[in-house]
Amino acid sequence: MQYIDGEGNIIVPKSVRPIIDNKETILGNKKGAKRQFRHGNLHIREYDDYYIAHMDKIDPRKDPLGHLLADAPEYLAGSISAAFVGYKVGQEVYDRNKVKGKNQRTALYNAILAGCLAASTAGSLSSYIVSNTIRKNR
Repeated sequence: MQYIDGEGNIIVPKSVRPIIDNKETILGNKKGAKRQFRHGNLHIREYDDYYIAHMDKIDPRKDPLGHLLADAPEYLAGSISAAFVGYKVGQEVYDRNKVKGKNQRTALYNAILAGCLAASTAGSLSSYIVSNTIRKNR
């Protein structure tokens, strides 16, 4: 069995360490894990037969923004892109609906819907691009 995965995480079989007695956390991408834990900068994901562990540079419980910048920049890039694109698209759709003479409620509904769809697409695309760029440069 390999003990290091393709992302540099340490794989620990449950036969070696059957129980993790750290507090469960919701912070972090589960990547298909059943549960995840944190102990300082140590991030552990639990799967059926093994754990995967890696060290974060910054503990997200102590410095969330620093963690995003250092350990998860793809989420920060995705969030910023989503907010910017969603706002701009929503604003444009609202303005166009008002020019067409639609009532304010319809214009607002259309703007919110278009903004959310655009934000979702922009955030996902941006996050994907940043993730792939980081992986290629490691």
